[in-house]
Amino acid sequence: MIKNFWYAIYNGKKVKKNEVVAIKRLGLNLSLFRDSKGGLHCVTDKCAHRGASLGRGTVKNDCLKCPFHGIEYDSEGKCTIVPSEGINSEKDFSRFNLKHYFIREKQDMVFFWYGDGEPTKEPDTFEVLDDKNLQFSERVDHWKVDYSRVIENQLDVSHLPFVHHNTIGRGNKTISNGPKTIWLDENTLQTSANNEVDHGQTPKSGEESVIKSTNLTFKYPNMWLNTISDKLKVFAYFVPIDEENALLCLRFYNKFTGIAPIDSFISVIGKYANGVIQNQDKRVVETQLPKKTEMKIGENLVQADKPIIEYRKRRQKLKEENNRKDEEKEEISE
Repeated sequence: MIKNFWYAIYNGKKVKKNEVVAIKRLGLNLSLFRDSKGGLHCVTDKCAHRGASLGRGTVKNDCLKCPFHGIEYDSEGKCTIVPSEGINSEKDFSRFNLKHYFIREKQDMVFFWYGDGEPTKEPDTFEVLDDKNLQFSERVDHWKVDYSRVIENQLDVSHLPFVHHNTIGRGNKTISNGPKTIWLDENTLQTSANNEVDHGQTPKSGEESVIKSTNLTFKYPNMWLNTISDKLKVFAYFVPIDEENALLCLRFYNKFTGIAPIDSFISVIGKYANGVIQNQDKRVVETQLPKKTEMKIGENLVQADKPIIEYRKRRQKLKEENNRKDEEKEEISE
């Protein structure tokens, strides 16, 4: 994973007031809990007393209460009560304090700060999804590969006529022109499929190709938007569980009628239709080895893989920058 970024990790609507949810993200076991005022908090999912999961606990007086011995933790993971010691105990329980993680909520998503210290920036999202007229329905699917593999699949334009020959890849358009690939900013990559039936012609270069109105935009570290039209968009966030497991959280957004109940119903139908397409991808992607991608992993890439190459180059650069910063910190501490 790339450090010092906000990762979209969960649907915020799924954590109700005074409820706890245990999840595994970025190799970490976490507990999300929402207090009585609606504030969302995140701590490690392991009680400091005997190691029980806090995900089976409760929220009491806006604190997370362990189900095993009733030990309570506040919104920042500070231990406030050890019941067996009495509510009026004056002992120092700081050794029980849990690791607290920074989170934000935007566009009904929970963003997790995967970095050192306090966040240095706020989550960068697709502003177009702030449109209150857009209705969405979300589908979550577990893939047995690293999240990088799932991301690259969504940037791959040349697989369409083969993997999706009877859905979005109909027409046997096996020639991949370009694809043109541009950077909207240092962490936002855009491309679009521009495929044709092979009549013996040579594929056009990226310079000769264009970004079409129907296009794909990826925003580091783990969000993707397929703009189909002003009224229809497919959005995904790719959630790392660990290096061999990921979640594809797919949202179908639309505002076809402008009538919220009808558009919400359309979103549900669209979600399941997209599920059919994603399952076509999944059965192939889960066979790829290695399960995690890097710059050089023994693959032979071609012109049509330009978006994937660009994704890997930027990802590698970000990881190297973080490694240099870590080394500098170590030198200073010495």
